[in-house]
Amino acid sequence: MHLLVGLGNPGKAYAQTRHNVGMWAIERAAARWSIRLSPRGTALRGTGRLGRELVELAGLLDWMNVTGPPLKGLLREFSLTTNELIVIHDDLDLELGRLRIKLAGGDGGHNGIKSIIEALRTPQFVRLKIGVGRPAPGQDSADYVLEAVTKDEMTVFDPCLERAVDALECLIHRGPEAAMNQFNVREKAVGEGENTK
Repeated sequence: MHLLVGLGNPGKAYAQTRHNVGMWAIERAAARWSIRLSPRGTALRGTGRLGRELVELAGLLDWMNVTGPPLKGLLREFSLTTNELIVIHDDLDLELGRLRIKLAGGDGGHNGIKSIIEALRTPQFVRLKIGVGRPAPGQDSADYVLEAVTKDEMTVFDPCLERAVDALECLIHRGPEAAMNQFNVREKAVGEGENTK
């Protein structure tokens, strides 16, 4: 079984903000895999199958900076280790719409990841990062991630979320190494690298 957890903040006021793209990925995965999400305890949750693999999707309903304890509770509920955990979250250090899969490491200034590492007492879990880009010069990072996504940004996020679900499928079926090889590569722009002779 795999536990897939999307990070975000609860409530309508935060639903369309950059900090909630991890939740969007869970919702997109649920739609593709025909898994119904419903509030259960500390998360919006749904159980289903991806081929022969059993998956539990969870969008946490607690505030980002206290994500760790409820996530730890979910692992305990299903008797899972961090080897079966995939956390999906926003990343300021990646350009808008870019994906990166990481096996471990620090929190990178992300309060949700910091809370998870503290609660689990280990940084050893898979993260699927979704780039939200950097704030404008002089703009506070916390304010930036809590702003609503613009219409132009949504045209980037829409295909990005489809690729995020592709990446989750690859992680589940083929493992982290194969997924990193496929999805950590920067996609070429149209015409880039082509022979124009």
